[in-house]
Amino acid sequence: MNEPIRTQWEIRCAFNGFCKQALKSEAMNAHRDTKRQQSREITFSDLSPQEENQLYTYDKYFADDEAEQSFFIAGKEITAKLLAEALRSLPEEKREAVLLYYFFDMNESEIAKLCKISRSAVQYRRTSSFELLKRYLEEHAYDCTDWEQ
Repeated sequence: MNEPIRTQWEIRCAFNGFCKQALKSEAMNAHRDTKRQQSREITFSDLSPQEENQLYTYDKYFADDEAEQSFFIAGKEITAKLLAEALRSLPEEKREAVLLYYFFDMNESEIAKLCKISRSAVQYRRTSSFELLKRYLEEHAYDCTDWEQ
């Protein structure tokens, strides 16, 4: 005997039942995964002081201004703080070119692409920055030759 042809309504009901079962199964899986994750989590307030100390690090490099690293060049003392101030004194586009080139090890083509300017503009910004940095450091660096007198 031939099986009767399913009506559109019966097909829709079967699909509806399938979707409800799939959603129920996924909801149960999500609930189980959430409970498992919550059982492994610890709130910060429940941590011991030793466990808290393992969650961070403190950079003490510039903590003591007296022990600040400095360089003595051409009779001038250049401190890390002074060098940072000199970089901050540059116009933003020139500072960006210098930092990307020297600290992020990007070449002029990569910087040009990133900044959406020509490679020659990057080269100009970078090289013209040196004159500005030199002038700033000459004006603000401590003269070590005065110490000897």
